[in-house]
Amino acid sequence: MPGSRPYEATLAEALRDPEDARAYLNAALEEDGPAMFLLALKDVTAVHGVGKVAENAGINRVSLYKALSGKGNPKITTLNKLLHALGLKLAIEKAA
Repeated sequence: MPGSRPYEATLAEALRDPEDARAYLNAALEEDGPAMFLLALKDVTAVHGVGKVAENAGINRVSLYKALSGKGNPKITTLNKLLHALGLKLAIEKAA
């Protein structure tokens, strides 16, 4: 019987794919709102490398850590830059 993979390794591998990252972020947002979304965004950012994402987004690395912390409250412009650096974008959809 093959050994199981740690959850974190499986999640990290999945979050490298923009489609999987998009689904993960949308699920977090729908599940528990902004706090869970920021935690999920922190996961996605970590997988892609905080320094690299911060640089690509034009955001100071320390500011990015603060924005994604438990006490963070990033501006929409920061979220937009961060998502674009991850190959994603903000979108509005009609509620079901």
